[in-house]
Amino acid sequence: MSATLPLPRADGSLEIYRLTGTPIVRPQTPPVFNRIAYAAAHVVSDPLRDLDPWGHPAIDWERTMAFRHHLWALGFQIAEAMDTSQRGMGLDWTGAQELIRRSLTEARTVPGADLACGAGTDHLAPADTRSLDDVIRAYETQIGFVEQEGGRSIMMASRALARIAKSPDDYRKVYGRILSQTKDKVVLHWLGDMFDPQLKGYWGAEDFDTALDTVLSIIEENQTKVEGIKISLLDNACEIALRNRLPDGVLCFTGDDFNYAELIEGDGKKYSHALLGIFDAVAPSASKALASLAAGDVETFRAVIEPTVPLSRKIFEAPTQYYKAGVVFLAWLNGHQRHFTMPAGMQSARGVLHYAEIFRLADKANVLDMQEMAVERMKAFLVTQGG
Repeated sequence: MSATLPLPRADGSLEIYRLTGTPIVRPQTPPVFNRIAYAAAHVVSDPLRDLDPWGHPAIDWERTMAFRHHLWALGFQIAEAMDTSQRGMGLDWTGAQELIRRSLTEARTVPGADLACGAGTDHLAPADTRSLDDVIRAYETQIGFVEQEGGRSIMMASRALARIAKSPDDYRKVYGRILSQTKDKVVLHWLGDMFDPQLKGYWGAEDFDTALDTVLSIIEENQTKVEGIKISLLDNACEIALRNRLPDGVLCFTGDDFNYAELIEGDGKKYSHALLGIFDAVAPSASKALASLAAGDVETFRAVIEPTVPLSRKIFEAPTQYYKAGVVFLAWLNGHQRHFTMPAGMQSARGVLHYAEIFRLADKANVLDMQEMAVERMKAFLVTQGG
């Protein structure tokens, strides 16, 4: 008999929910994909050492690194120290440096393991930014650190640049200066303001077409230094417009946590690679789906990955920047950490009804890896959080 538990409804009543999902079987060896697939990974807090959770949260480095091994074993590359790790929302640059250093060291112990590291300007407070040169120096500091540690960079969108820039030319100046100096090719990062309201008007315009022209001009002027661009606007039409205009050899990485299934599959002519926070939460399913796609089995790809899309849309619903809470909630339900506590107490950003619906959708998407543990943990969560 399948497990059951009471789950709250929006009207205040309870339903007896019966699990129907089937956990995904893990591969014996890391599978091979025909898409580049980065999973943006979260960090695990350490509540027993946390003296200042809002200012300098303690990190459980053992469990944080163990989760990276989980992703590598499923065939993923890792997008390290990105917004999924709560950059600028609990993890400061000092913490990000240690995370990057540890992950790069750990990757060297795993055959075939790969990662790229987020480098931005988050140690520079936007309110303290006085000039474009301040932004340039901040980028140089972070990208220089990543390169010194032997890593490759993802050039994250900058709150400081969004605040100080007056025109598209200011973005061309900053990006051109930085890209002219980088040792290796980098991935650019187009993060919409639904993920971070402080990035509103990025690329010097609030309308998409003007912003698109600007970012394409930056890529074309620095093509030899750009591996690709991650676009996270939660609008598949915008991504396809960008994808269709990228120069040959420059990759499009979907960051669209609403429409990733169709964008990764493609339209028969072009497709997107992936750099996704949702892959943290649905890694076994995404791994099986991508391996099936690489084998030419599109039917299995769709059957496995499409049920994860409603779950992702719930996790990334507005206010979208709080999606990290749902990602970590599933990591806890699936036994990757012993508690549901996040840096800066971010678990409080979502309510009990939100987490209850994540539980339902995760079950329907076959994402609950250890159902008995998930049920017991969900029951305990409801008792403590919902009475």
